[in-house]
Amino acid sequence: MLRPLALALLLSATQLSAQTRNPQIDYAGFQQLTGKVAPYRQSRLLSWNEFEAAAAQPDALILDARSADAYAAGHLRGAVNLPFTDFTAESLATVIGDNDRPVLIYCNNNFANDRPPVMKKAVELALNIQTFINLVGYGYPNVRELNEVVDFNDPKIGWVKGGAPQGGG
Repeated sequence: MLRPLALALLLSATQLSAQTRNPQIDYAGFQQLTGKVAPYRQSRLLSWNEFEAAAAQPDALILDARSADAYAAGHLRGAVNLPFTDFTAESLATVIGDNDRPVLIYCNNNFANDRPPVMKKAVELALNIQTFINLVGYGYPNVRELNEVVDFNDPKIGWVKGGAPQGGG
């Protein structure tokens, strides 16, 4: 019993020490945000048909947070690219604008194809998770997430590659 307690204290002290060294990184705050966002995210998941209907609403934004190269190689019709690694308060404000604007997100793991430009990620690391948490954390609560696996060759998907929709959509 003493050993697990000692390990927990050591980990806690290490985390606190790391926190003190860099006040611009707050892992405990991230954990709190993640815990707060988790149940909210569950209520914001959409089927493809719901996602498509939400995207048709005025002022809705489909945000593709994948890399610029992945986006250029293919993306959903109408999507705007802001790579996750470029998220800052300023870049998000520039791309999204109003904090209440409907923002729709998707990632590689929403596609069954598992080939470039949408290679499947480890499920617990799917970009949707980090993107959702970050958007809410930056003050954009009106996020909705595609919660379905689709084929980008399906004409209803409207996959864009090389500037033209693929699959007739």
